[in-house]
Amino acid sequence: MTLLEIAGNLNVIGYGLGAIGPGIGVGLVFASVIQGTARQPEAKGALMSTAWIGFAVVEALALFGIALAFAIN
Repeated sequence: MTLLEIAGNLNVIGYGLGAIGPGIGVGLVFASVIQGTARQPEAKGALMSTAWIGFAVVEALALFGIALAFAIN
């Protein structure tokens, strides 16, 4: 077993750990939308449009992480 075989596995583990942050971020974004909708139901449309933008920004971090996991290998 050489160091190159182990390095590929470490990239995957690193990406898995790096995906925890965006996962928590997505949960927080939609938890805030649910809480805001419960407080002011008439603001649901504005909250959802903002939530989708926030979701896209947070999820981009996970996509950058997987791209780097493949690029570094």
